[in-house]
Amino acid sequence: MIDLYTAPTPNGFKASIALEELGLPYEVHAVDLGQGEQKSERFLRINPNGRIPAIVDREADDFPVFESGAILIYLAEKTGRLLPTDPRERSLVMQWLMFQMAGVGPMQGQANVFFRYATEKIPLAIERYQRETRRLYEVLDRRLGQVEYLAGEYSIADIATWPWVRVHSWAGVEIDGLSSLERWIESVGSRPAVQQGIKVPVDLALSEDRAERTIESARKMLS
Repeated sequence: MIDLYTAPTPNGFKASIALEELGLPYEVHAVDLGQGEQKSERFLRINPNGRIPAIVDREADDFPVFESGAILIYLAEKTGRLLPTDPRERSLVMQWLMFQMAGVGPMQGQANVFFRYATEKIPLAIERYQRETRRLYEVLDRRLGQVEYLAGEYSIADIATWPWVRVHSWAGVEIDGLSSLERWIESVGSRPAVQQGIKVPVDLALSEDRAERTIESARKMLS
């Protein structure tokens, strides 16, 4: 059994989608980011960086894993799925996983902050991060014009990237003209495990005021 500590964010969805795809039994522990639960002493014993997601593998002597990319690798290696063992194929997955971790996530995350959350709008910052996010999307689009999934076969690289790109409009970034990226967003999003994973820990579609509450929660974390 895996204990999953998470919240409804792109990084959080990486872990829940992976758990669904791999068919691993898990118990959800929702972390209220707006109330600062991620900074509690209890949670910091699991993730000293105070961020979600984090997991605890009960089958491995309550072994904790933090950082979303590390969680994906751990779960893939635990099950022998979604991460090839062939060195070249494995490297491809890791390259695109790192592309998300070092590029798409940080750049789009900053676009979210300056475009959506910050009370003071700074045009230079908004334009800088939106432009860079769009550039990274164009890299993805070129790659996906050559292959069905980022590393050829469906993998943890897709699981890491999709939860971010699917909410591009939240950062004020459009994907017009990126037909291969659009095709991939729809293809990955149609997978049953993905559809279930983005309902963990809550189904955001059931909340009419989710946008306002998300913004309020994010602003609390920025203050």
